[in-house]
Amino acid sequence: MPSTNVIETHEIAKTYGQFGALHGVSLAVPTGSVFALLGASGAGKTTAIKILLNLSAATRGTARVLDVDSRAMGPAVLAQIGYVSENQAMPARLRVHEFFDYLRSCYGSWDRTLEDRLRDQLRLPPKRRIGELSHGMRLKMALACALPYRPRLLILDEPLSGLDALARDEIIDGFLLDAGRMSVLISSHELDEVERFATHVAFLHEGRLLFQGSVTALAEHARPLLQGADTKPAEARTSLRDIFVAMVRAARSAT
Repeated sequence: MPSTNVIETHEIAKTYGQFGALHGVSLAVPTGSVFALLGASGAGKTTAIKILLNLSAATRGTARVLDVDSRAMGPAVLAQIGYVSENQAMPARLRVHEFFDYLRSCYGSWDRTLEDRLRDQLRLPPKRRIGELSHGMRLKMALACALPYRPRLLILDEPLSGLDALARDEIIDGFLLDAGRMSVLISSHELDEVERFATHVAFLHEGRLLFQGSVTALAEHARPLLQGADTKPAEARTSLRDIFVAMVRAARSAT
């Protein structure tokens, strides 16, 4: 029977020499969710994503993506995954329109109407060379390239890092355009931005999973931690940032 989760990991761990980047992390990303993997820089978010995409091997544990062991994913499965990262590699010498022309020929499921809508919405200059684009414009370009073939799963690794407020809004609006048709895993340390659209969250701290579940379940889970804590006034809504800080403090106290 197919899993109800688009991603499942079981006790994945990753060590580099004496350094442990991940310590037995088990994730369950529901199909159709916008799942935010949150934590400070160095928490292990990118390491987890590399294991999911079989770009790095776990030291122990297993991961399944789209009901397939991540170590056995072939072209048919990879063609159903969109990927965007803050350091996206694209051919610098090609012009924007040339790269889209190339990608269009690679995917039988390519939606030209969606491509045109994204290029217009994100204001991508068709004749500009990719190597001449700003950091924010390259991220928007990467997103516009990852969506038109309508992947079942979109993985975004720190897509909001280092962007100004306008570029963040444009990127968020871009991937939310069709978010209901796919599952989304987004890693970020930009907690204030992510809480605008996430349906589920997971908190990583120093390679360890502190919490995962729906945003509603998070509020219930965090209530005991926040009682008596120095957070916002009682009438204010508690933010993801407040909850994450409280969880990290509790984890540090426990160790």
